[in-house]
Amino acid sequence: MNLAYRALAGAALLTCAFAVHAQKGETVKIAWIDPQTGLMGPVGNNQLRSWQFFAEKFSAKNPAGVKFEVVGFDNKLSPAESLTALQAAIDQGVRYIAQGNGSSVAGALIDAVNRHNTRNPGKEVIFLNYAAVDPDFTNSKCSYWHFRFDADTSMKMEALTTYMKDKTDVKKVYLFNQNYSHGHQVAKFAKENLKRKRPDIEIVGEELHPLAQVRDFAPYIAKIRASGADTVITGNWGSDLALLVKAANEGGYTGKFYTYYTGVTGTPTALGTGGEGRVFQVAYNHYNMGEPMKGWMAEFKQRFNDDMYTAAIPNVYAALGDAMAKAKSTDPVKVAATLSGLKFTGFNGEIEMRKLDHQLQQPLYGKHRHDPGTGEGIPGLCGQHAHQLPDEASLNGPTPAALRATPSRGQRGAARITGSPPPRRFASPPKGGSAVRPGGAGSAALLDGGTSSRPVAVWRKF
Repeated sequence: MNLAYRALAGAALLTCAFAVHAQKGETVKIAWIDPQTGLMGPVGNNQLRSWQFFAEKFSAKNPAGVKFEVVGFDNKLSPAESLTALQAAIDQGVRYIAQGNGSSVAGALIDAVNRHNTRNPGKEVIFLNYAAVDPDFTNSKCSYWHFRFDADTSMKMEALTTYMKDKTDVKKVYLFNQNYSHGHQVAKFAKENLKRKRPDIEIVGEELHPLAQVRDFAPYIAKIRASGADTVITGNWGSDLALLVKAANEGGYTGKFYTYYTGVTGTPTALGTGGEGRVFQVAYNHYNMGEPMKGWMAEFKQRFNDDMYTAAIPNVYAALGDAMAKAKSTDPVKVAATLSGLKFTGFNGEIEMRKLDHQLQQPLYGKHRHDPGTGEGIPGLCGQHAHQLPDEASLNGPTPAALRATPSRGQRGAARITGSPPPRRFASPPKGGSAVRPGGAGSAALLDGGTSSRPVAVWRKF
């Protein structure tokens, strides 16, 4: 009897020991769902290579000891195609989904993941959003299973307009954006921020054009020139930005462009030397960063003859490795619980996946186009230079109480722009359940109503 007890106890200890390291050596498959064909195909193909490149890097070393494998699905930038790809991935046993190109796609995937997780307890899926920036995804459409690793549209516009407010040469602005949720939000937040920070600026035009369908932007440039605009604010990306700036150069438009995605495939080439000193971008990375990003970028360029610009990807892998190690599991339910509120070290320092809404908190940088021949920027890497940004003093004073400027911990010459808490937050999934949408059976309810938020952004001075 005593022998049998000792045998059972020993078996239990072995089971516990195995459970502690159950994830070590496992292969974690990530389904990448984004365009590989069409006008946005070059962007998607660059990002797929980036996901695969960093899968190699982080498989070699991560605290959970797991291996990462990326399975690519071409969604043709279509929400319907994306839902088909999602189901195909789930049928193949994939439990982690990555997508970023197009908030219209991301919105459809969030709804589909919520439904799947509600109806299929034990087979939950996590959505890793690396580039879809509609603020609603961490506000009115919050989902427990959605984690965003890019700064949202409102965060970027808050930072961009904070820089613009002191530029006296900005007097007449034209808002030019893609006709889907992201473009609508860029225009909305640009108008709100400029009215608050620079009420003297005149909005002389506003345009929404079809996403990834326009090949000739010359007529639009003619309208912008006719409006007298000295500045264009645009959230365009991919071919829609590359062809826009190409048309601006060819059409003789000499105004400034304030953008989100100048570094994306095709745009640096389209800029040529015509963008020197007049094309600005806000982003969470830049081309003059130190290690490890500097080495990764150089290796990627050497291997693929292309720029690596979607730096959210290594942060996704870093977060997953830490979360899986802490959870001692690759089970999405356990990983989601650990990933929520996780503080970890990314390429851009100590960062945090905010527990309230699963929005990553990280620095934002301003950069502008320079002639590589001047020695600024890195030739071959878009010739971009991290721009000197406002320091703390310049953010005080005109900043309203709802946007209090305080020093960012551990950073000199930096200021943190932080607003009220997000309007809603979610509870953890109920034990034995997995849903997210409020009011659904077994759902994790969204709690705490409030006013609209302006999530944290950090400006660093160089």
